[in-house]
Amino acid sequence: MDGRKIILLVGALVIAAVTAFMARTLMQGSAAPVAGAQQAAPVSSVKVLVATRALPVGTILGPESMKFQPWPEELIQNAYHLEGQTDLKALQGTVVRFAVPAGQPIAQGSLVRPGDRGFLAAALGPGMRAVTVPVSAQSAVAGFVFPGDRVDLILTQSVPGGGDGEPLKASETVLRNLRVLATDQRVDNQTDEAGKTVVSTYSTVTVEVTPKIAEKIAVAQTVGDLSLSLRSIADNATELEEAIASGEVSMPETDDPRAEKAMLARLAARPIEARSSVSTGADISRFQRSSVPGRPPVNAGVNMPPAPPVMPGMVTAQGPVAVTMGPVVRVSRGTSVTAVEVGGKK
Repeated sequence: MDGRKIILLVGALVIAAVTAFMARTLMQGSAAPVAGAQQAAPVSSVKVLVATRALPVGTILGPESMKFQPWPEELIQNAYHLEGQTDLKALQGTVVRFAVPAGQPIAQGSLVRPGDRGFLAAALGPGMRAVTVPVSAQSAVAGFVFPGDRVDLILTQSVPGGGDGEPLKASETVLRNLRVLATDQRVDNQTDEAGKTVVSTYSTVTVEVTPKIAEKIAVAQTVGDLSLSLRSIADNATELEEAIASGEVSMPETDDPRAEKAMLARLAARPIEARSSVSTGADISRFQRSSVPGRPPVNAGVNMPPAPPVMPGMVTAQGPVAVTMGPVVRVSRGTSVTAVEVGGKK
């Protein structure tokens, strides 16, 4: 190999080494500004009130329905509730006027406060009615029923009749899964200085029902005494599964999971007027009966003595005898008055 080729080869190696060194230097130098730019990226320090779950129209807000979350400053509007300027306790008990999707800000105009015009109407779902039921401290779970809870309605009555004249004592769960809208005139929960819920008694409870159930409650108030039974949160899902399994409700013919989830939520929130349960006095005590005995037929029996002859002037069970013979004397014995002919036997 001649000297010229050797020189060209060495020069090529030197140029390649210099190029590789310069490329490495450029790569290391450009990484630092990128990292610096990422660290210096501004983070929004402003938090707005957002919905933790989907809030349909008529939802009564509770502490678990909302939270503060960072929000881009360029997207913040004056209608949002900002942290530091909003009292969450004051918003509890308000009703959603316009539906709010999960994770979206809760605008001030989408809420109706207690005492505002149309508050109760906004709390009602489409096609629903509000009915007030009189209760006592004993029949209202000692005041542990709050707005937003769900209750069953129990009717207790005494059924008159029977041969012995004693009434039948019975209790029946006539309605289930009723949403409580208000207790007396309060639609929110009272809290003390420590933030704990204050339990207080009340004399009326307003519940959300269908028009047909509203008619039933109006009649039930005249039949007997009404009391409330507080439901567990897990009962709704259990009863919904039983209704689907029995064919009482049918699933929608759609592959959209969101539509199916929305339908299940509506079914779980519906009042139930079927599957009522009954308890009588015999279920509590062996000395009580389970049904009303029938009355014996009139003049029933064997070897009944003949009826005494009806004398003119006597007062019978059908009324006084119209035909009289001679003067009579009315003899009173307690509450019984008998007309006796003068000269006859008393």
